[in-house]
Amino acid sequence: MRRTRIDFAPRSLRRTLFMTPPRLLGLWLAAAGVCVPAVFQGMHYLEQQREVEALRAALAARVAAPAPTRVAVRRPPVPEAQANAVNDIVMQLNLPWRDLAEAVRDATPASVALLALEPDAKRRTLRISAEARTSDDMFAYVARMQAQDWFSSVVLTRHEVVEQDPNRPLRFQVSAQWGGQ
Repeated sequence: MRRTRIDFAPRSLRRTLFMTPPRLLGLWLAAAGVCVPAVFQGMHYLEQQREVEALRAALAARVAAPAPTRVAVRRPPVPEAQANAVNDIVMQLNLPWRDLAEAVRDATPASVALLALEPDAKRRTLRISAEARTSDDMFAYVARMQAQDWFSSVVLTRHEVVEQDPNRPLRFQVSAQWGGQ
């Protein structure tokens, strides 16, 4: 004999869910689990499409707009004295310091004490103030400086004996002109 279902309860969502077989309920939950993320992805896609369309419209408006005219800005002329001062500073900053220091260091013996190096970029000269114990050390130093390839001419410009010092060293100045190396 076949089983007869008699149900006099009014239809409602709760009653329908109670009467639904568990396999069908699991299938509905799985379908909902797939559809809900798909709906959110679709909404995200549509939002991005709106942004792309807005950017295209802005780009089209920018391309269609006439190019702005450039306004020529007149700069006041730089005074010649100021231009020369700036050029002198740039020339001084662009000195070949490393090569100059290396050439002087290679030519300086232990018997000579360097007091000052004063480069002049415009004339391409280097004025060296130094001290030596004897005149032979001084002349040997000048000869070693002349032997350097970096310098085109080396001249002893001044010398004196320092009387205030008990050792009485010989203080001298050398002017060296460097070439375009």
